[in-house]
Amino acid sequence: MARIDLKSLGAAAKAERERLAQYKGMLMVCAGTGCVSAKAFNIRDGLNDALKKHKLDRDYLVVATGCNGFCGQGPIMVVQPQGIFYQKLKEKDVEEIVESHLIGGTPVEKYLYKDISSDAVIPQMDDIPFFSKQKLIALRNKGLVDPESIDSYFEREGYSALAKALEKMQPQQILDEVKRSGLRGRGGGGFPAGVKWESCIEAVGKTEKKPVLVCNADEGDPGAFMDRSIIETDPHTVLEGMCLGALAIGADEGYIYIRKEYPLALTRLEKALAQARERGLLGNGILGTEFNFDITIHRGAGAFVCGESTALMASMEGRVGEPRTKYIHNVESGYKERPTVLNNVESWANIPVIIDKGGEWFAGIGTGDVSKNPWNGSSGTKVFSLVGNINNTGLVEVPMGISLREIIFDVGGGIPNGREFKAVQTGGPSGGCLPASLLDEPVDFDTLTKAGSMMGSGGMIVMDDRTCMVDVARYFIEFLKDESCGKCTPCREGNTTLHEILTRITEGKGTQADLSALADIAGVMAEGSLCQLGATACNPVLSTLRYFRDEYEAHVNDKRCPGGVCKDLITYTIIDKCTGCLLCKKKCPTEAVSGAKKELHVIDQEKCIQCGICMDVCKDDAVRVE
Repeated sequence: MARIDLKSLGAAAKAERERLAQYKGMLMVCAGTGCVSAKAFNIRDGLNDALKKHKLDRDYLVVATGCNGFCGQGPIMVVQPQGIFYQKLKEKDVEEIVESHLIGGTPVEKYLYKDISSDAVIPQMDDIPFFSKQKLIALRNKGLVDPESIDSYFEREGYSALAKALEKMQPQQILDEVKRSGLRGRGGGGFPAGVKWESCIEAVGKTEKKPVLVCNADEGDPGAFMDRSIIETDPHTVLEGMCLGALAIGADEGYIYIRKEYPLALTRLEKALAQARERGLLGNGILGTEFNFDITIHRGAGAFVCGESTALMASMEGRVGEPRTKYIHNVESGYKERPTVLNNVESWANIPVIIDKGGEWFAGIGTGDVSKNPWNGSSGTKVFSLVGNINNTGLVEVPMGISLREIIFDVGGGIPNGREFKAVQTGGPSGGCLPASLLDEPVDFDTLTKAGSMMGSGGMIVMDDRTCMVDVARYFIEFLKDESCGKCTPCREGNTTLHEILTRITEGKGTQADLSALADIAGVMAEGSLCQLGATACNPVLSTLRYFRDEYEAHVNDKRCPGGVCKDLITYTIIDKCTGCLLCKKKCPTEAVSGAKKELHVIDQEKCIQCGICMDVCKDDAVRVE
């Protein structure tokens, strides 16, 4: 592939559009990590074989895209341009789809999406409720491009924002658009990106040191996969965003710090970097101009604390990943003591659209008025990984200001099996757990913080009425205890002590003094911790104490777990709804269940280990936990 310049970029995009126009349709197979693990590549290969067999390979093109977003329905294929959505496919289904749909013109109904509430078949992807309230900016190309092809990105106007900036804009104008957009960092801190960039430029003027640009792809929250999916789906949008940032601050050196556990994202990122260099979009003389900038990958070793900016810098320099005191800012003295701008993957993915459509357009989405004060609102959209006790698990992008209820019940499809909603945790392991009374609150930086949670990087874990909120707090504190670097006393000792107290409460050994101690220790951690891991680690405890104190009281005073989770405080019994199907008896790992076929079964409490398998497998809802 030949290098391109400003004049030939449009020609490259046109050439790709003309190539694709030769096909009658495109079969977009989701090849994000979730679908790949469910053998999406076999489906891709099976489609190619079937097209060749029926001599349709000149009529239809099979494209392995990044994550489609509707992960719970994978493997997924979308037939374009009709937008017909096929779900939960297996390799054996391919031949039937080719014969019935592509040859016969009739979509195969049994593989189409069915609405959860009405059971109605919905063929078109855009008509499925999961997609209807989403607004795509960072994920604008999901399911539409081949993440391993730079030409596919060109066809979607890729790198046109960079061309616009190089041809028509000065660095200050790029900065002004980012400031005007009100974009706040999507990595968790919510710091205005334009203010950060401007501070770095000022530091460069004072120190006369060359600035550095860093992309934080060290996403380590349990249940979170936003940044990984963006890179797997559209790596070039991240590279283009970084190029625009480098142009604005005058950097010629950039880094992407990516988790070691992201092999597919890494592979696609490496291919994207190689293609960008080959086509003249990275390196010296980008697009035939005097702009020089290149990007190096740095692989993290999986330490959660390295998501914190200064710990990340230490890791990049080959030192132990520990945070430093906050009176020294990265924008003044970051990587190798040089002025450094660090934003996360999602933040960088927004930059090309901001430059292309303008800061005012971006600021017009979301809440508040950021025109005079970038802290006065939450503009744009936010990507969330929606997981837990919810019908529609997946990756969603919604406008700031949408309510929790809309995300969970409209986009997410509500709670499975007719259970009741109990809580949602936003912001990852350091986020708070919010109750049903707050479902109509808007989702933005300030509202979530006021409620005792936070935006974080975008993890959203939904919980039903069979969840114990004390155990949830214990689980996340255990994670944070293990991931603490141990450098500062409030975080190191605070998390350890919180975990000991919460464990004691879940075992039925807690006291009222323990509840007071939880609040006191959490307060000290919030005020005295060196970095935000320790300062926000208290959120799961404080939010559950605030909204679900009755559950703590039940554990302490009544030695009872209302959620039916804490093993030392519950008993499983079988009621007279039992039909004697023998399923629980067969599945019980300790042979605690006895009873003949078609007769009421009984659980031996001395043998029972409270694993809950009997309740999970019972088809008659005859198992009760008390």
